[in-house]
Amino acid sequence: MSKSKRLIVGLGNPGAEYEATRHNIGFEVADAVAERAGAVFEHGRGNVLLGWGRIRSYPVGIAKPLTFMNRSGKAISTLLGIWRMAPRQMLVIVDDINLAPGRLRLRASGSAGGHNGVQDIVDRLGHHDFPRLRIGVGNDFSRGGQVQHVLSPFSPRERLSMDEAVIRARDAVEAFVCEGISIAMNRFNRDVT
Repeated sequence: MSKSKRLIVGLGNPGAEYEATRHNIGFEVADAVAERAGAVFEHGRGNVLLGWGRIRSYPVGIAKPLTFMNRSGKAISTLLGIWRMAPRQMLVIVDDINLAPGRLRLRASGSAGGHNGVQDIVDRLGHHDFPRLRIGVGNDFSRGGQVQHVLSPFSPRERLSMDEAVIRARDAVEAFVCEGISIAMNRFNRDVT
């Protein structure tokens, strides 16, 4: 695999009130990846926090859009344009209510799956051909309770499994950067026992 730069984008909502919520699991993974890569976040063009570092010897940018989740597409399309990167060089990290808490699912492309942040990226790019890492946050909510669910913190029990999921997700990002999406999918899309 070529050592061309990669862009890792963790989706979330800006602001202290959202920090520990399910919707911000993408930010948590971005923080873990930045620590591994030796990257320090600074305000970048395109309304993002951006840090550059290396995973093994691979150059990697880690971004956290400062737009709200459902408006992530503009920040991401701006970043791709500034850095002249193809969408396939990017990995978007998002929460997914259709996966059990802590479950990982890597995909090379695909639909937004009902995720408004991913849909905004699809709308801005004009296609859905970009890799993404979905992290399960569960769907234990009553009808009409989805927004409250994703904007709420994890229970203490869920938090333990999510801390482990963040580490696995960081490792999945490393596999994507260093070995490619196919190998990363084969390694991380299986159930954890």
